[in-house]
Amino acid sequence: MKIDLTDTTASKINKALVKGRRAIGTPAVGMVLTLVIVTDEENAYDALKAAGDASREHPSRTLVVIKRVSRSPRDRTSSRLDAEVRVGADAGTGETIVLRLYGEVVDHAQSVVLPLLLPDAPVVVWWPVNAPLDPANDPLGALAQRRVTDTYACEQPVRELEARAGAYTPGDTDLSWTRITPWRSMLAAALDQVVCQVKAVEVEGEEFNPSCELLAMWLADRLDVPVKRSLSSGPGLTAVRMATDCGPIVLDRADGSLATLSIQGQPDRAVALKRRDTAELIAEELRRLDPDDTYASALRYGVSRLKTAADEPEPEPGSAPEPKPAVEASPAALAAKKGPAKKAAAQ
Repeated sequence: MKIDLTDTTASKINKALVKGRRAIGTPAVGMVLTLVIVTDEENAYDALKAAGDASREHPSRTLVVIKRVSRSPRDRTSSRLDAEVRVGADAGTGETIVLRLYGEVVDHAQSVVLPLLLPDAPVVVWWPVNAPLDPANDPLGALAQRRVTDTYACEQPVRELEARAGAYTPGDTDLSWTRITPWRSMLAAALDQVVCQVKAVEVEGEEFNPSCELLAMWLADRLDVPVKRSLSSGPGLTAVRMATDCGPIVLDRADGSLATLSIQGQPDRAVALKRRDTAELIAEELRRLDPDDTYASALRYGVSRLKTAADEPEPEPGSAPEPKPAVEASPAALAAKKGPAKKAAAQ
């Protein structure tokens, strides 16, 4: 069921919600959180579809905030709020309210959203595109326990990571981090199978892909060994190679779906490591709403500390490479040097 409201208020929207619930015969409210999506008109459909798919696992009230910036000086002075209320089959397993803000009300979106939040339920704010550099100090971000951004959607993802590190506040997270969850799980499981010392690591993937940078920073932060970032044509992350005193450990994914895990002395194994869609990533983020200390630690390690192929000097003829410092890679080494490792999603 859909109810369209033009030039409305938050009070009228709440009344429309009650009316819609009664009309479809479901007056009870059984939602676990409020998901606020801040986006533009162009990306609203995809974000709303992903949120609807994720609501099957996390029934929620979804508020889509679309700020409409008018080009006409006359229209900029006139404030208006239009809303589209969806309940029942049109809203997945929760409720959806699409808010379009015009004029001066664009600068006061938090005043519109606040009366529509579910009482005594956590709030998550997600920016699919155009996220603020400091999400916690954004007026809408300040309402949330969890703030989700996506540096992959930025024009300069690597610079964005550096800015995120400087502005990090507990509760911030990034879908570029969520994409590497399966990679982190697989690498930790591989090191559980051998007792060896990791000497160096190479992470290979697309240029300007923040998931590649975050995986490299996580490995460098956890293992305390040199990590080299090398480039490939993708898609996304393509390989991680660990040099150990027991032989190489390689996780190679050339096609974006099926990877090969190679460990010295063991047969090669094919492992599923597909690139996940946005709905799966958002569903994973909504499973835990506490601060992600592992993400914070990896983020603060810094992109600038990673080595690239261009950084390495050409070895002199006949010279032997300098030995790398070794670190014991026990099952706990990747799992929790400074705290339990969080999600690990695939890019």
